Amino acid sequence: MSVADRFTKWVTGFFTLWVIVFAILAFYNPNFFKWLVPYISILLGIIMFGMGMTLSPDDFKQIFKQPKNVIIGVLLQFIIMPLLGFGIVLLLQLPYQLAAGVVLVGCVPSGTASNVMTLIAKGDVLLSVTVSSITTLLSPFITPYLYYWLAGTWIPIDPNAMFVDILKIILIPIVLGFLIRVLFGAERTKAVSYFLPSVSVFAIVLIISAVVAVTRDKLLLVAIPVIIAVIMHNCLGYLFAYLFSKYLFGMTEKQARAISFEVGMQNSGLGTVLAMKFLTPIAALPSVVFSVWHNLSGSMLANFWSQRDPEV
Repeated sequence: MSVADRFTKWVTGFFTLWVIVFAILAFYNPNFFKWLVPYISILLGIIMFGMGMTLSPDDFKQIFKQPKNVIIGVLLQFIIMPLLGFGIVLLLQLPYQLAAGVVLVGCVPSGTASNVMTLIAKGDVLLSVTVSSITTLLSPFITPYLYYWLAGTWIPIDPNAMFVDILKIILIPIVLGFLIRVLFGAERTKAVSYFLPSVSVFAIVLIISAVVAVTRDKLLLVAIPVIIAVIMHNCLGYLFAYLFSKYLFGMTEKQARAISFEVGMQNSGLGTVLAMKFLTPIAALPSVVFSVWHNLSGSMLANFWSQRDPEV
C-alpha cells in the first residue's frame, strides 16, 4: 500500500474521531474557529464538487434498470425523514429553534456516507449511489419548500432564496465536477479524485468546528434534547425505510439495506449551512450532532448486516 493510500484511509477511516476532537477544540477555543463561519458555504461547495467528480454516466443507468426502486427510494427520503422530524419535535416539545433545525435536517437529501455503509452492509451499491445522487440533484427544488411547509411558522424563511442558495452550493459544484470528469476522462482526473474524500472530511470537520465555536455558550444547555432527537430521527429513519421498502414495496434484502441507509443518513453538511444562513446557529446544532451520530450508527448497522448474507 502506497503512502497516499495509507494517508487517505487514515483520514477517512477516523472521520468520526476527527469530528469529536475538533468539536472539543472549538468548544474550548472558539475564537480560533469563528473566522471560518463566512466560508461554510464554500467548504460545502468543495464537498459537493468532490461528489460530482466521483459520478459517472453509468451511475444513472440504474434509473432505467430499476426505475421503480429508484423512485421509491427518492420518495421515501423526502417523506419519511421530514415527517419523522416534525413528529419528533412535537413529541419532545423542543424549543422552536431546535425544532426548526431538526425538521430542516430531515428535509435535506441523502448523505454521501450512505454509499460506503451500503457497500459494507452488502447492499445494492448502485441503487444507493443513484438514489443519493438523484435526491441531491432534486434538493434545490424540494428542500426549501418542504421546510417552509412543515416549519415555516417557527422560523420563517424565503423558500425561493433558499432554492437559489442550494443551487449555488449544491447543484452547480456537482455539475461542474461531473462535467470535468466526463470531459477529461476518469484516468486523467484519477489523481485529483483520489484525494477528494480526504478533502471532504477536512471540510466537514471545519464546518462542524465553526458551528460549535459560535454556539458554545448555549451548547451545553441544549445538548441532551438535541442528542435524543437526532438518535430517534436517524434510527427510526433506518427502520421505517427498511420495513417499507422490503415488506410494503417488495424489494430484495440488498435493495432494502441500501434504501435504509439512503433514508436514515442525511446530508447534514447542507443542513448545517442552510441553518446558519437562513435560521440561527442554535438551529444548526441538530445537523452538527447528526454528522457525528449517523456515522456511528451507520457503521454499527453496516457491520451488523455485513455478518448476515443478504441472499439467505
